[in-house]
Amino acid sequence: MSTLRALARAQAVAAGRAQPVATVRHLHLSDRPLVLVPLALAGEANAPLAALVGTAPDEARLLLVPQPRNRDQRFAFAAELAGVLLPYLDSFRGGTEAVAVDRGRDVRHRYVDAPQLLVPNPAGITFLRLFGRSTRFRRPDGDHPVHPSVPVLGRWLTFFAERAEQPGSAALVALTDALTLHWATGQSAVEDLHLPAVLGWLDPPPGSTGAEAAARAEDPAVCPPAGPATDPDFDNHRLAPAIEAYAAAEDDPVARAAAYDVLAGLLRDQLAPTWELMWRGVGLLRAVPPGARVAGRWAGDRDAFTAHAEHVDAGGGPQPRRDGAVAAALRLQRLERALTGWAVQRAYDDPLVMAEHRLAGEAFVGEVTLADPKRVDDSGRRPVLRPRIQVVTTEPVPMPVGATLFSPARPGQKATVVFVTPGADGKTDVVLELSGGMGRGLTAPAGSVPEVGERICLTSLSDGFLPGGAFPAPEETPWTHGGPPEQHAE
Repeated sequence: MSTLRALARAQAVAAGRAQPVATVRHLHLSDRPLVLVPLALAGEANAPLAALVGTAPDEARLLLVPQPRNRDQRFAFAAELAGVLLPYLDSFRGGTEAVAVDRGRDVRHRYVDAPQLLVPNPAGITFLRLFGRSTRFRRPDGDHPVHPSVPVLGRWLTFFAERAEQPGSAALVALTDALTLHWATGQSAVEDLHLPAVLGWLDPPPGSTGAEAAARAEDPAVCPPAGPATDPDFDNHRLAPAIEAYAAAEDDPVARAAAYDVLAGLLRDQLAPTWELMWRGVGLLRAVPPGARVAGRWAGDRDAFTAHAEHVDAGGGPQPRRDGAVAAALRLQRLERALTGWAVQRAYDDPLVMAEHRLAGEAFVGEVTLADPKRVDDSGRRPVLRPRIQVVTTEPVPMPVGATLFSPARPGQKATVVFVTPGADGKTDVVLELSGGMGRGLTAPAGSVPEVGERICLTSLSDGFLPGGAFPAPEETPWTHGGPPEQHAE
């Protein structure tokens, strides 16, 4: 936990309300997200029990498994979920846009929008990942056939679960993570996994503090768990008898329908409060303006959605159960690069996030006191424009002479540290030479060079392109890493 977030948590306790730790929204929020609130049966390995799903607050659809231990009913639930999810995905496969690649020498096409799934908490993401793994290898023929939509659903759920691991992706979002990314509550990180408690801190009832609202949210009789886990008291005293009554009425259609209605009512009552909280949280996030670089990260999600849709259309196989050595290394590198870029982009978009890096000595803010925008360096083969500025700051400047710094206001420009002169009054003079972001001529365009009196943030964090590493082809995997992966049909 950073120093500023710890301070914000302390302020939340003192104020009785969650405190903002961001000035902009760092995640894309779809105009039509698919909200999915799942429940799983306790004591079973990821056995689906019920789900509320829909794209609007008044369009909740209840899906349930009357007997979760029944294999056929589980896959019937999967087919029913596919009947909701797959048409939702197809609704984004209309318009496409051309994207220049290879420095403009070629183009590719991607969908202009992509689907977004919202679940209450990270456990909901885990549920979808495991449910996708249990369905994507199913077959519509042979032993234990399933509906043809079930393996397609499994591939898509696996796709969304993998995107959820990508830092900055908004294809599959746990609402608790999204909310605590932008606000600090007065409770622990473990308690922040409970959606009702988080919203209690963010938006407590009139006359109540966040701590009091969060305490009430811990009572399952008042506020049912947000899933996928259920309350043990509910399981033992209400759910189990309802499931037994349904099973006992197997030979009586009238009694069976009545038992089904009772079970559906119990599960809807458990899911409805979380459903309302989900849309309440979405409303809080919508009120925060998006950051400048959110659209770029969403474009990456649209690229991934387009690529996977094309793979499915072409009859491509399901994702493998486990990656080979090369695929795992590539995946790890991609995630590491995404994590670095995600941290930098958030800092560039948000002064509150950048403040954490200022405390860590990775950035400082100062005022431009001198500027020479017409300076030309003619020591090389040809003269080049190299303006210099002097920045005065009261913050520590640990960057050495020769270090390259960047400004979020002018991300395409580099500032090389020429001199660092500490003063007796606690101020530090920093002289920087600028390059890039000023065109190709010997005259800097207006606004491309900071002017005297401008407050500027300079940081060692770069939002530039991160080159990838060199890896062998999968068929050239060395024996030290298991050799080439086996080719077999799933």
